Amino acid sequence: MTAIHTEQYPPSYYHSSLKYQQEYPTLAEAINADVCIIGGGFSGIASAIELVERGYNVVLLESHKIGWGASGRNGGQMIRGIGHELEDFRKSIGQQGIDAISAMGIEANKVVLERIKKYQVDCDLTMGYCDLAAKPKQMKSLEQDCKRLNNSDYTYEVKMLDKSELIKQVVGSENFIGGMTDMGSGHLHPLNLCTGEAQAAHTLGVRIFTNSAVKNIIPGDIVQIKTSHGQVNAKKVILAGNAYIGDLAPKKLPNISKKILPAGSYIIATEPLNDILHKKILPGNHAVCDMKIDLDYFRLSADKRLLFGGMCNYSGRDPKDIKAALYPKMLKVFPELAGINIDHQWGGMIGIGANRLPQIGHLTDNIYYAQAYSGHGVNVTHMAAKLLAETIHGESDRIKYFEQVKHFTFPGGKHLRSPLLALGMMYHKMLDRF
Repeated sequence: MTAIHTEQYPPSYYHSSLKYQQEYPTLAEAINADVCIIGGGFSGIASAIELVERGYNVVLLESHKIGWGASGRNGGQMIRGIGHELEDFRKSIGQQGIDAISAMGIEANKVVLERIKKYQVDCDLTMGYCDLAAKPKQMKSLEQDCKRLNNSDYTYEVKMLDKSELIKQVVGSENFIGGMTDMGSGHLHPLNLCTGEAQAAHTLGVRIFTNSAVKNIIPGDIVQIKTSHGQVNAKKVILAGNAYIGDLAPKKLPNISKKILPAGSYIIATEPLNDILHKKILPGNHAVCDMKIDLDYFRLSADKRLLFGGMCNYSGRDPKDIKAALYPKMLKVFPELAGINIDHQWGGMIGIGANRLPQIGHLTDNIYYAQAYSGHGVNVTHMAAKLLAETIHGESDRIKYFEQVKHFTFPGGKHLRSPLLALGMMYHKMLDRF
């Protein structure tokens, strides 16, 4: 069985090609801060940068290593947009809210691009993304999206491709009837982005502590955050654990862990492909996703490996053999890869809410949270961080559109939430076949 949950980084391609090898101490004393951030993934690190740039004294606590969770394990796809079907939230946020969140979905990518440029983060950034259609109804949906984007102020090229164009320009596979390319989205090395941003945050003055799991949070005008060997006394707190938050929220406050379901997602990485092969299967070096409920996603790494992911799992159980589960899926798309070596296989948990809209808000006047990115974490985490910093600094009230949406509490407690949702997703997968 492949190790998924370890104290160190999982044995992923990302870990094997990690460029930022910095180490941070374990908290072993009592210290004070303006803001204490709990969680060293994209949400936490991006929030730390946003706040330290605004002059705040920031402490960040991570229970393992920076980027240990979904931020350092995901598919590395930076895809425009926030949430799914914003029209579903019209009663809660109105047209103004729909317009605001739509705009933030574009702004989110710009935040990441500007961060990479400003701090010269070496993370293999490559622009170009494509949604793949396998059915006429999916093609029709993409055509509507393309028309909407081209009639908006979106400044990047977005275009439809028929099957022959798709095969020549994006994906050398017979499995799809067309697609939509978006040059404002792309892909990158997520662990190098997260650890590179952490290095920037540390240089700016953020005090980062790893292997410093939070054991208890005591609310108050000054919040006490206790670890096994230390304590942070902070005026404000951000909970940024996402799928790994557990029951960390203070007792007697809303338990945000019940609003989120940890769902497994898994990836295999081939050996480096020769020029003929990688140019045949992904000639434009785009990141791509199909449009199934349990979607497959894939792209090339900087050294021309195929990173093939998918198999989103709501059961709460990891597969015994990731390669055995994903290899046939990869060959269904690219049969010419039969016999290719798989050098890495790994997985992790992403956070999903019932309505697929990110959950960003506050539990008290000084305890904030951000979670449930539903597979769009690379960019949306950075937008959430910007919203939290704007709120804390009194710059804007844009966070209100997220706080106006009520989020479903998964029934059955932590032991039954996953099986219940797994049954629901099986139903939707059946519908997806038609």
